[in-house]
Parts: sequence; C-alpha cells; structure tokens
Amino acid sequence: VQLQASGGGLVQAGGSLRLTCAASGRSFSRDLMGWFRQAPGKEREFVAAISRTGGSTYYSDSVKGRFTISRDNAKKTVHLQMNSLKPDDTAIYYCAADRNAILTAGPAYSSEPGNYETWGQGTLVTVSS
Repeated sequence: VQLQASGGGLVQAGGSLRLTCAASGRSFSRDLMGWFRQAPGKEREFVAAISRTGGSTYYSDSVKGRFTISRDNAKKTVHLQMNSLKPDDTAIYYCAADRNAILTAGPAYSSEPGNYETWGQGTLVTVSS
C-alpha cells in the first residue's frame, strides 16, 4: 500500500485542520493505521491510531480531547480532525500503516513507530500564536 497525507497548512492557535491519509494499491482494511508527528529538532512522536475496524482508537495525552482519528475503509482514507490547535502542535504529520497488527493490538503496540512498515510522505502543520 502507498500512503499520501494531505490537509496540512498554516492556522492560528485555537483553529482547526483536518488531515487526510489516502491509501492506494492493495486494500488497507486489515491495517492498523496511525498518525505520528515530528517537530524540528525533536524525535517522531505518536499522535493517534485506529484499529482496522475503527472500533478502537488511541491518542497521546497531548492531543486527547482535541484530536479525533477516523477511517473509511471503503474509500481507503484515514482522517485526523485537529481542533483547538496549539503552537506546540506544529510539526510534520505522517500517516503510517501496519498490516501485521492484531485486532486487539492495544495502545502500547499502536503507539510504537517501529511497528509500522509503511509511511506516507508527511504534511506540514504550522500553528501560529
């Protein structure tokens, strides 16, 4: 599967953005899907993940309550709705797929970037104060 992330941009603090990850190639309905981000000078960090059925979602503490991850397997897309954005959310956002995850992978597994074998190219989100 190939992943293409889009929807990034410049937004003021308190604003919203909706990121989209579009998959092409094989079906990704069996994949655990995740969003990660990397700010300048920092390591890549987990943002959110969603199980193959969409029945389970996981969030980092820094975005919980502000971000929502969702997926549409028929359209082969994953979305990240980001509300109440803060300057600390500024980063390149990457979507990733893990075909080997079991349905009940859990938050610890889902938040580990090393478990994802396919990555998109990233989309830049800049939040101004």
